[in-house]
Amino acid sequence: MTGELLVDYEAAESLDPRFDRLVLANAPLERLAEGFRWLEGLVWMGDWDALLFQDLPNNRTMLWRDATGASVWRAPSHYANGQTRDLQGRLVSCSHRRRCLLRTEYDGALTVLVDRHNGKRLNAPNDVTTAADGAIWFSDPLYGISNDYEGGVQTSEQPPAFYRFDPASGVLQVAASDFDGPNGLAFSPDGRRLYVAETGDQTRPDPKQYIRVFDVGEGGALSGGDIFHRISPGYCDGMAVDRDGHIWSSAADGVHCLTPRGELIGKIRIPYRVSNLCFGGAAGNRLFIGGSHTLYAIYLNTNGAAP
Repeated sequence: MTGELLVDYEAAESLDPRFDRLVLANAPLERLAEGFRWLEGLVWMGDWDALLFQDLPNNRTMLWRDATGASVWRAPSHYANGQTRDLQGRLVSCSHRRRCLLRTEYDGALTVLVDRHNGKRLNAPNDVTTAADGAIWFSDPLYGISNDYEGGVQTSEQPPAFYRFDPASGVLQVAASDFDGPNGLAFSPDGRRLYVAETGDQTRPDPKQYIRVFDVGEGGALSGGDIFHRISPGYCDGMAVDRDGHIWSSAADGVHCLTPRGELIGKIRIPYRVSNLCFGGAAGNRLFIGGSHTLYAIYLNTNGAAP
C-alpha cells in the first residue's frame, strides 16, 4: 500500500499573488500510499505522530506513519467515513453501516454516541467536527445508505440534515435541514463561522452543489447560510481551514484555496478527484490529501487552525 514516491514541484497553481506566500517553492507534492478504493475521513493524531484515514469501500480504517507507511488500524470499520477528535482526544467517527456516531474510548472500546433523532434512525452520518465548547457537529445525508459500495442499501427514515450534538447533555439538535446532501464541514479559526458543503441529490441531473457559510452564535445558534463559493470543476466534499481562515476545499482537479471572502486564489493540482483532506505533521503545516485511491501530502507555508 506504499506507493513509489511522487515528487511534483509544479502541483501548486497560483491564481492570485496572495496564494504565493502560502506555498513553498521547494516543497513537492508527495504520493505517500496507494492501492485503496476511495479515501475519506483524514484526521491527524498528533500524539501518535500518525494519520488515520478511511479506505471506505474496503470497510477499514488505515494508519499512516512516515517511517512505516500505511497499515490497517481497524477492520471492519463499520464503513466509517468522517472522523474528528473530541476535547478529550478520543476519536469520533461517522458510521454508514451502523448509521451513528461512534466514539473510540481510551481502551479501544466503541461507544455509540447517537443513532436516532426523534425516535427515527439517522441516515448515514458523513462528516464531523468538534467545536471549542465540546459540541460535535455532523452531516447526515443519504449517500451511505443509497448503495452497497459505501455501507449498504437501507431505508431512510428522515430527510437529510446536519446536527449539533452535546455529549455532556446528550441533546441532539437539527442545526439546518434545508440541504439535499450536507457533506463536509469546518469552523473558522475563531469558531464564529461554520462552512458546510452541499453536494446535493446526486440522483438528479443538476444537483445543488456549493459551500454555504453560517454565523455561529451563543449555544451554537446558527444564522445566515448563504452560498459562500461554488467549486468548479466538481464540488466540495471535504475541507480544512488554516490559521488565517483560508478554506482548503476538495475539488475534481485537486485542492482549491479560498479566502475568508470566498475568493479562489490558488490550487494544488492532484491527478484524481479529491474527497477529503486535513492539516497535520509536527508543525501542523503539512496538508494530507485523499485523492480517490491515493494518499498525497504537501508542506505549506501556513498551519492548520488550532483544534
